[in-house]
Amino acid sequence: MSDLRRYIKARKQRDREFAEGFESGYAQLKLGILLRQAREASGLTQEQLARRMRTKKSAISRIENHAENIGLATLSKYASALGKQVHISLG
Repeated sequence: MSDLRRYIKARKQRDREFAEGFESGYAQLKLGILLRQAREASGLTQEQLARRMRTKKSAISRIENHAENIGLATLSKYASALGKQVHISLG
């Protein structure tokens, strides 16, 4: 187990508020990282993607860094600008 995983496990045990919010916060962070990685794999900068989406670079930054508030329409537009599709699964 990595140091980070040990820290998270210990923190969850001693901090109820942290434990309750961890999974949703982690999912939001993970979504932003996945979006950034998809953009980078497509060879685009935030500015280039913003032009394709007809928005500003700051909007792309917000999407990638604060994915907790991203709507499905925005997510679809982001994916489309990368030449990709959104696939959703419930688990």
